[in-house]
Amino acid sequence: MSRAGHAGLTLAAILAAGAGGYWAGHRNLALPAAQWLQAVAWLEGSAAAPASANPAPAGPVIYYRDPDGLPAYAATPKKTADGRDFLPVLAGEDLRFEDKPPAAAATVAAAPANGEPKRILYYRNPMGLPDTSPTPKKDSMGMDYIPVYAGEDDDGSTVKVAAGKLQRTGVRSEIATEQVIVRPVRVPGTVQLDERRMTVVATRSDAFIDKVADVTTGDRVRKGEPLMRLYSAEIATASAQYLTDLNGSGRASAGARQRLENLAVPPDVIATIDRTRQVLTSITWSAPRDGVILERNAVEGMKASPGDVLFRLADVSTVWIVADVPEYELGAVKVGAVATIRVRSLPGQTFSGRVALIYPQVTRETRTTKVRIEIPNPDGLLLPDMYADVEIGSGSNAPVVAVPDSAVIDTGTRQVVILDKGEGRFEPREVKIGLQGGGFTEIRNGVATGDRVVVSANFLIDAESNLKAALSGMTNPESAP
Repeated sequence: MSRAGHAGLTLAAILAAGAGGYWAGHRNLALPAAQWLQAVAWLEGSAAAPASANPAPAGPVIYYRDPDGLPAYAATPKKTADGRDFLPVLAGEDLRFEDKPPAAAATVAAAPANGEPKRILYYRNPMGLPDTSPTPKKDSMGMDYIPVYAGEDDDGSTVKVAAGKLQRTGVRSEIATEQVIVRPVRVPGTVQLDERRMTVVATRSDAFIDKVADVTTGDRVRKGEPLMRLYSAEIATASAQYLTDLNGSGRASAGARQRLENLAVPPDVIATIDRTRQVLTSITWSAPRDGVILERNAVEGMKASPGDVLFRLADVSTVWIVADVPEYELGAVKVGAVATIRVRSLPGQTFSGRVALIYPQVTRETRTTKVRIEIPNPDGLLLPDMYADVEIGSGSNAPVVAVPDSAVIDTGTRQVVILDKGEGRFEPREVKIGLQGGGFTEIRNGVATGDRVVVSANFLIDAESNLKAALSGMTNPESAP
């Protein structure tokens, strides 16, 4: 028969089948299996067509399906509501809807741009269960296991996320850079006087106070300003001996002058004896330095014994800020670090200084260590025992590799950073961290400058990576290809 004849016969058969189906459908009749259509199709094809037909299903029953084709399945034999049995589905049956045969789809992956096919490492459960297979298979619901290709699961920790999922979860990444990390240490402190700028006014012999200058506690005095007048018999005797030597030879002996100096007689009093050649019955005691009178004990008419504190002076042009730094913060505080001081009584004003000393002792009760900061106080605004808020600068002196704080996942025992490798691929990387400050964390090991790290939604990626690693760890090594 000619090719035109075959085509006509096929068309007639199709029309007849359509008309018969229409007639039977309107009368609720069932048609027998159309084996003659298969015969016609075979005639239309070649003689080898029957040999290429699908073989009969074989293998064990993997599940049961609804006899009417409804989306209902069962792992064991089951009946419908009207008492009919579910149909068994054998392992050899192909229920895929793709045109490509399952064997070809399971063994060969889509060729990449270079034309070389990817190698399949293994097959994983489509529902994410901890089950893998070295060969293609189906799960209990008839779903094909998903192939895992070489390059997609090299180390078991790389996670690939679809672009749409990245947008929905809000994954965002930034580049690791080198920068100086500054972490201020904020602690309380108090204003204290410089111990090296305090002076006590006292006599080294018995004396009587004749007159006290009109100065009181809190007054500021200048160096050389009179504080009091006093009489001392011992000083008068030493002055007479000094004057005798001076009048006898025209030059006082070194011993006589040294005795006056040992009694702490002010130099201007000795100069007055040299000029007037007279023994002074009372001498004027002057302020030894500029400062504020912290204590005044001198009273007119009183007798002062050697060593009695008559006045206490302090130079307040430079003061100390003594801050209490917690023990766990001591490692971040260094001598020479810049400190900023604010006092509550002077809002809006700041004072700057540097750490001069870290005291070599920890207070047992508070577990803090005192840190001394020296700052200038030319206007005298800072008063002793003022409360101060201290901010000590600390951190790295040189640039270090740093990432935003949100990029680091700290589990308590280890720190992890998620690397963005591009094209939706992410890799968790364990790192060693250092200083933290200013919203950045130093990375000492694990990340290099220029690496892109995830700073948002990294917990979701880390959870997915842990799940994937757990599934890979449960894979039987002996069955892996």
